[in-house]
Amino acid sequence: MAYTVQQLLNALAFGAEYALLALGLAIVFSLMRLVNFAHGEIITVGAYAMYALVLLGISNPLVVVMVTLAATMLCAIAFERVAFRPVRYAPTATGLLTAFGVSIVVQNAFLLFVSARPRAVPLLGELNTTLSVGGLTIQVLQVLELVISLAAMLALLLFFKRSTTGLAMRAASREFNAVRLMGIRANRVIASAFAISGLLAGIACTFIVARRGSIEPDMGFLPVLKAFVACVIGGFGSLPGAVVGGLILGFLEVAILVLLPQKFGGLTDAVVFSIVGILLVLRPQGLMGRTVELGDKES
Repeated sequence: MAYTVQQLLNALAFGAEYALLALGLAIVFSLMRLVNFAHGEIITVGAYAMYALVLLGISNPLVVVMVTLAATMLCAIAFERVAFRPVRYAPTATGLLTAFGVSIVVQNAFLLFVSARPRAVPLLGELNTTLSVGGLTIQVLQVLELVISLAAMLALLLFFKRSTTGLAMRAASREFNAVRLMGIRANRVIASAFAISGLLAGIACTFIVARRGSIEPDMGFLPVLKAFVACVIGGFGSLPGAVVGGLILGFLEVAILVLLPQKFGGLTDAVVFSIVGILLVLRPQGLMGRTVELGDKES
């Protein structure tokens, strides 16, 4: 029983992390129809901001987290302003290629100007300490992932329901021209969406670095690839779908890792993606997406 509960906590922790990243992708996609594969490099920028603090000798956890979140938000806004705004009205494929281009440029910048080798970042290592509760061994990091991710999602829900910018973003995801006619600037709405996606990436970044204890230039690729899969599972553009997809992906990963013999542990991702492929054959629009016939206008 204790082992089952422990694995359930693992699944929830991983699922919450994927959900945060998937939400960041889904928010941008809902406004711009852009699959931002450069989202992983926002994580990398946050991680290297932590590394800069290591070099400066700053180890206060609160300062580390605040600097990381500020770095990821500013990075996301800079990506939107420099790379994505000029191609906003271009075909979808152009935006996708731009995202890949930004990803490659940022990765190579870290390779050239920092190092290709992993660098140790032990600033948040204390989060990996364990607690014994009723026979369970629980990592502090797992608890924080669940609590902070849930708080971030609830704050995001309130933002979309109560704030003027949040309501404008919801309206823009349906009909951008109507939002412009109401006197709301499109640039501000889209920049806000990128800032929120950067904030969510920064929160996920702190968890990833705390778990890994090291950073490298391509560290953001795999988490964002899995977040993309989570969005596809839930239905791309659906924010609730992104959360559900992230949780499902986390549960699938942990369940398969537990059920597979240890010698086949390296096949976990292959099995997960195979199951996701079968799911999408049965429901191509995702669990919470809507079916769009060819020729229909997406809303």
